[in-house]
Amino acid sequence: MPDLASAIRDLVIANRILARENVVDAYGHVSIRHPLHPERYLLSCSRSPELVERADIVEFNFAGEAVDGDTRRPYLERFIHGAIYEARPEINAVVHSHADDVLPFSITSTPIRPVIHNASGLGLHVPVWDMRDAFGDTSLLVATVDHGRDLAKALGGASVVLMRGHGFSAAGRTLLEAVGISVYVPKNARVLISAMRLGEVKGLSAGEIDRIRHGPHAHDLRRAWEYWTRRAGCADLL
Repeated sequence: MPDLASAIRDLVIANRILARENVVDAYGHVSIRHPLHPERYLLSCSRSPELVERADIVEFNFAGEAVDGDTRRPYLERFIHGAIYEARPEINAVVHSHADDVLPFSITSTPIRPVIHNASGLGLHVPVWDMRDAFGDTSLLVATVDHGRDLAKALGGASVVLMRGHGFSAAGRTLLEAVGISVYVPKNARVLISAMRLGEVKGLSAGEIDRIRHGPHAHDLRRAWEYWTRRAGCADLL
């Protein structure tokens, strides 16, 4: 279990990585479950991920309230994070992204599926959450606890849920897993769209996904984390 200072350092690095790898831009966010208080999570105040620093990190409860009375403006869609942590005790990191490459699969009947080795974290089934089904016409923003809980329900036991016309949210057992999934989801989407133009597409099988993720040659993202960290200009934080 990481200590609080290390957890905050890694969360800052994760923000910078996701920005550098074009998973997030001015918008989008990443959080971790509090390492000492599992009924809380750590998330930046409302800043673009590329600019996030240690002092920007705030503790929230699952209702999206700053536990120490911090009055800085929070992300409006922080309810995504609290609801997923509330519903999934095994999840310790959440990413929300608006990556363009993923959006076509959120607004058509064509499902996204893992077709490249590094995207095995997608799993075989990626649900699509349509906010309109439960809430009618909205801004498409997850702006309340009820919105977040409905999204978490759609995510179910999956690692990724697409959000119709909006983006995706990814959940990981570790921060490294959540970041890795989020980096490779848009890359997988680009490959899949390109392949569909050529003809029949062969995706990963359930057995392949299991071996990539849990087998004797399981994908180790620690090397990628160091690489991404240096690309993001955060080598001094390692």
